[in-house]
Amino acid sequence: MSRIGNKIIPLTQGVTVTVNDGVVLVKGSKGEDKITFNPKLINVEVKDNHVHVTRNNEEKATKQMHGTIRALINNAVHGCEHEFVKTLDIIGIGYRAEVKGDSVVLNVGYSHPVTIKALEGVTLKIVDSKIKDVNSTIEVRGIDKFRVGQTAALIRDVRRPEPYKGKGIRYRDERVLRKEGKRAGKK
Repeated sequence: MSRIGNKIIPLTQGVTVTVNDGVVLVKGSKGEDKITFNPKLINVEVKDNHVHVTRNNEEKATKQMHGTIRALINNAVHGCEHEFVKTLDIIGIGYRAEVKGDSVVLNVGYSHPVTIKALEGVTLKIVDSKIKDVNSTIEVRGIDKFRVGQTAALIRDVRRPEPYKGKGIRYRDERVLRKEGKRAGKK
């Protein structure tokens, strides 16, 4: 039994959901998103400002898809109303970022600048950071949770945080375990 799949999705004012032949279209103040599903396995109904997701049989694959489709619809409803945001901090001497159009140019200790293009529907913005030791802060925004997370992961992979000095690109809420250097134990 899928506990996630059985939860109903409440719709707030300003968000509309329409279901047509295996496609769920979610429209909100921030934009619109589309989720496709197999109507032979899953039923999606909108009743009384709630979205109900049910399954047609009890096979294992159908049970798996039940929770997945419900989670995708819930994320689309949330994204069309509020947007998803990932914040990345750049830490290191001389490390910096610059947004050019729909891509970000990173200078993070390599002999050349690295350019990362944002996925479709994702916006990038440099924010002034008030945190000590943070050179730049990049805000990744969008209505699709997957695309926001994927773009943020691509940016972070350019220079992951290292455990000795803490330099690199990290998520705002990420904790990096620091290690002692070789010389710390010597006397």
